Amino acid sequence: MNIIDALKEAALGSCSLVLQVLFILIPVMILLQIIEELGIAHRLSRMLGRVTRLFSMSDEAAMPLLVGIVFGITYGAGVIIDASSSGKLTKQECFVLAVFLSICHALVEDTLLFASLGASGWILVLGRLVLAILLTFAVVKWQIRAHSPVAGTQHPARTNAS
Repeated sequence: MNIIDALKEAALGSCSLVLQVLFILIPVMILLQIIEELGIAHRLSRMLGRVTRLFSMSDEAAMPLLVGIVFGITYGAGVIIDASSSGKLTKQECFVLAVFLSICHALVEDTLLFASLGASGWILVLGRLVLAILLTFAVVKWQIRAHSPVAGTQHPARTNAS
């Protein structure tokens, strides 16, 4: 195979992938817009708000989190970018979403894929959820401590003792 054939194959493969993503992403975005217009997104965000508040995020982060968990990072990114650019999410919330979704994304699709190869679906789902929750919780607590107004200061009793 010469370089021209390789470039043609790469270009065709890339175009095919972009079209596949568009054929999935556009309907997902339309469906999410309909869900939002019908008020379903608001109700889901309120219900899932308990989860997002555990990670110091607003209820507005619930829908991007849900989309990322179900559809994956590639498709959830559109929802996250939209929510961020419209001012619904802070940079902090986008970071926390990225931490969680880096471990626990496309939960349904990945689980079905690996289960078809013989892996235990329950172990995959529970393992990814538990790991994502623990890591995200630790990162949030670390960020709160690092950005605390008293971060890096010594306890007054310890400074007077010397």
